[in-house]
Amino acid sequence: MRILVTGGAGFIGSHLIDRLMEANHEVICLDNFYTGRKQNLLRWLNHPYFELIRHDITEPIRLEVDQIYHLACPASPVHYQFNPVKTIKTNVMGTLNMLGLAKRVHARFLLASTSEVYGDPEVHPQSEDYRGNVNPIGLRSCYDEGKRVAETLAFDYHRQNKVDIRVARIFNTYGPRMLEHDGRVVSNFIVQALKGIPLTVYGEGQQTRSFCYVSDLVEGLMRLMNGEHTGPVNLGNPEEYTVLELAQKIQYMVNPGAEIRFEPLPEDDPQRRRPDITRAQTWLGWQPTIPLSEGLQRTVTEFQQRMNPAEVQAPFAQAIQV
Repeated sequence: MRILVTGGAGFIGSHLIDRLMEANHEVICLDNFYTGRKQNLLRWLNHPYFELIRHDITEPIRLEVDQIYHLACPASPVHYQFNPVKTIKTNVMGTLNMLGLAKRVHARFLLASTSEVYGDPEVHPQSEDYRGNVNPIGLRSCYDEGKRVAETLAFDYHRQNKVDIRVARIFNTYGPRMLEHDGRVVSNFIVQALKGIPLTVYGEGQQTRSFCYVSDLVEGLMRLMNGEHTGPVNLGNPEEYTVLELAQKIQYMVNPGAEIRFEPLPEDDPQRRRPDITRAQTWLGWQPTIPLSEGLQRTVTEFQQRMNPAEVQAPFAQAIQV
């Protein structure tokens, strides 16, 4: 098939492109390189089945494709809050443009939505039937509400125009190629530990998250795209950890001598986040396979290789198991 991946030079998108190219599909990658990096795609740049287009999806584009994986949008608070108007334009206008393309060429369309649509949830764990607790005027709303509108658009195009859609709600994902300074908790802790500076924990670190390794997530996205269910479907790891537990795991693995520093909790920071993946297990036969200890070791190793050696002050004890 000919497959379009928006945001394909980013963290998740580039891993998805690796899988699609290895399966001998033709792949078109659209990215404006706000958070994406060409280095993530170097192995495919001269491949005859691969095409890279620098394009901002808030502007229309005409292509002929069979499937569209719509991943384009900054997904970390540092990036989506830097230009919140641009973030919501990407979620609304960008999704409109991609749905319009899917309608015109009769392509199947997968929206990479997010667990952020649940806001600071009052139901735990979160199933797809839960409608969320989102602050529509908060600092995170450009992303939270933007993704909620994107889901609305997808289902309205499905009902009104018969566009074949799939909706994935992605929970915290980590792995190689995460940006070093994207403000996400895994990358923050790894970079701080490697540099030998205190690991920053917000509040008392008792807020919980679930962490899904990127290869598991990509497998879930592909099963959803090629399955028979519209969704929405939660894709994430149902194992739940406090942020402090994660900090201590990375501290022990990378730099046991690093300090942990506590800072005030940011506005609208969710207190509990854990997916109910019953739908994914039942509909897709999917569940995560990479344990946190193994995924963290792979991620730390890649970060250490990528970072400036002069910055890395802590010895990385790869033999230590979390």
